[in-house]
Parts: sequence; C-alpha cells; structure tokens
Amino acid sequence: MFRQNILTRFLMRRFFSGVGLVMLIVCGIILAVTFVERLPSNPNAFAALYKSWVRLLEYVPLFLPLAVFMGTLLTAYNLTKSSESIIVSSAGLSPFQSARPFLIGAFLIGIFATTVINPYSVHISTNDITPDKLQLIDDTIWLREESANGYTTMNAHTMHKAGDILIFEKATVYTQTPDFKLSNRIQADTITLSNDGLSAHNASIWDSNGNIRKSDWHTTTLLTPQTVLDRYLQPDQISFWQLPEFIKRMETIGIPVRGHRVQLWTLLFLPLTMIAMATLGVAFSQTKQRRNYSFGVKFSLGIITCFAVYFLVNMFNAMGATGALPPMLSIIAPPLIIIAGAGIFITSFDTI
Repeated sequence: MFRQNILTRFLMRRFFSGVGLVMLIVCGIILAVTFVERLPSNPNAFAALYKSWVRLLEYVPLFLPLAVFMGTLLTAYNLTKSSESIIVSSAGLSPFQSARPFLIGAFLIGIFATTVINPYSVHISTNDITPDKLQLIDDTIWLREESANGYTTMNAHTMHKAGDILIFEKATVYTQTPDFKLSNRIQADTITLSNDGLSAHNASIWDSNGNIRKSDWHTTTLLTPQTVLDRYLQPDQISFWQLPEFIKRMETIGIPVRGHRVQLWTLLFLPLTMIAMATLGVAFSQTKQRRNYSFGVKFSLGIITCFAVYFLVNMFNAMGATGALPPMLSIIAPPLIIIAGAGIFITSFDTI
C-alpha cells in the first residue's frame, strides 16, 4: 500500500507536468496571437495584453479537454521513453491502477476549472460589456417593460457598461398607455440606465400629437442594469455559482432557459469530461514497445479523434439546447460513451 501511494503521487506529478506543459504552449500561442490582433485597437500595450488575457480565459473551456488528452499522452510517452513505465508495471500495478492518478488529476482540473476559472473569467469579462457579448435581435438591443402605467420599449444600436450604469447609444424610447396608444417617443444620442431609471440629456421628445421639443428626460422603470444583463447575457457569460439562482429567477418571468440549463450541466459535469479525456489518452498510450515509441502517429490519431469527440459533444449539446434530449442527458452521455469505449480498448489490449 505504501509503495502504491508513492507511485500514485509520482504519476500524478508527472501528469500535472504534462498537462501544464501543453496548457503553457497552447495558452502562449493564443495569448500571442490575440495580443497582436488587439494591439492596434487599444491605446497601449498593457490594455491590449489585458484584453488578450480576458479572451484567453474565454477560450480555456474549449481547449482544456484537448490539453488533458494531450497531456496524458505526453506523460505516457515520457514514462515509456525513460523506461519508468517498466518500473510501474514491475510494482504490480495494472493498466487501470496506473491510470488512476491520471483520472484523479483530471477530476481535480475539472473541479478547478468549474469553481474557480469560470467565475473569474465571467467576472472580468462582464466588467466591459459590449454588444458582441449579448444575444441581440436584428443586431440591435431591444428592451421592453410592462407596468400599471403602460409599456416602455427601447431600441438602441450599441451598449456599454460604465461602473453600475448602462449607456445606450443612438437609442429611441417609446412609451405607450395600457391600451397600447403611443404617448411619447424619445430619441437621444445617449440614454443611460441606472437603478433610478432611464435618463437622457438634450433629448428629442415627440408627444402623441406629433409636437417635438428638446429637453432632458427621465422616467422610473423596473429595469435595472443587472436585470438587463441577466436577460441579454449569453449562458457562458454567467458564473457557475450564479446559474442555479438565475435559472430559477428567469423561469418565474417566463424566459426560456434551456441554453442556461445546458451550460449549468456542462460546468457541473466538466470533471467527468476531463476524466473521459484522460481515459481516452490512456487508451491511446497503450503500447508494448519500449523503444521507438510512435508518439507522432499516436499524436496525429489523437488529434483526429479529438475532432470526432468535439463533433460528438457539440451534437449532443445542440440536441439538448433544442429540446431533442434532456439537458442533463445531452451533457453526461458523451463522456460516458468515451469512457466506455476507452475502457473496453484498455481491457482488450491488456488481455492480448
């Protein structure tokens, strides 16, 4: 038991080293490319680097499963090349026992990505809200509120956040009575939304008779910057810790949340997905060769397989988002299929 504990810690350290090296290379490439792309559009290099860092964190969920797979394969290659895999086998560890540290490490990476990286990424990315991060209708922003006094509808071309205030550019507000009769049309270059309501400076205001006047304008609304962001932010722009309460709140006002449920189950079962990719990496690393280990061939086959796995996962996610499958089943099915297939291969290889 003591010997197995030493080997477990040794293999886990090698696994984290392999995954860390892959992540370092991939993150370095993405950061460098995005930095060069954003450098001309930012006032200084520091601002461009910060924007690149935010974009990198948004890409992490996309390449993290691939990094775990390639890190597992790289670790197995290094163990075989240095003949350390012979020592592990001589200690009496079966392929499943020697793979256990990899699976535990992958599980811990998944938990860290869900509970730490995702909330941090969402926090810094939502500090600078722009329309490209929102689900828009006809490429513009539409807000509508119903109250006892009637209806308020606003259309804006762009929007950005400044502290606790949302600023809408080239915006038009329509106010209607409870019987849908248009009472006012307000048009301004800039309309702000705060917790106190909607406001505009030097706005053009048309009344129901078509008369126009120029003046400052303000109205109280039930809308707040947070409710607007909650309504328009994409599912991946909401923190894992906030998603359950958000889904419950949106359901009470009748807003579809199927995409948000898929996102919640995706984050919740991300550790299982990491385990599946590590299991797939163990399956690809099975070999009886001690020399001339064909890492290049296995690397190429692994990349092709990862594309197939990516297609499988996206297909199930789309089925969950459209309602063809329950959201939880659409997320949990792909990793279970991968684990079952890789486990069968490992067992059959070990018994040949």
